Amino acid sequence: MLRFLNLVAIAALIGSAVYAYTIKYQTSYRAEQIAKTKIEIKAESDAIAVLRAEWAYMTRPERLQQLADQYLIDFKPLDVKQLIVASALPDRAARTDMIGGKLDALGLGLAATPPVASQASVNATAASASKTSPPVTKSQALNEGPISSPERVLSQEHKKP
Repeated sequence: MLRFLNLVAIAALIGSAVYAYTIKYQTSYRAEQIAKTKIEIKAESDAIAVLRAEWAYMTRPERLQQLADQYLIDFKPLDVKQLIVASALPDRAARTDMIGGKLDALGLGLAATPPVASQASVNATAASASKTSPPVTKSQALNEGPISSPERVLSQEHKKP
């Protein structure tokens, strides 16, 4: 019994040493990651500072005035008479669908989604279509499906003038 307890104590000691070893290396790995991230943050903040300095240099008033004089020759200064109140502006034109308008003009415009028909009207339309349609051959039934299906009835209704 005493030897068994000694073996369990040794195993526990080895297990705790392995656990401490893994924890130590995990913390050193995380510390390296933190140091690398801090270096990256510093590099990015330096890049931001350079970009801000460049923006300040590019937007200097004397530089912009020189560019305006060089490229905006035809522009005149704004006159007070050119200012108006917002209520004097015309209303914005309604947005239209040019392609949809052309399709409607050609008579090809359909609703984006087909109208939803009730099951009773589909059954009644299917029954009337099956009464007036000629008999279906076996090859037509295999190739085209049944004539009285609701999808075909609805598609036939859209084709009627």
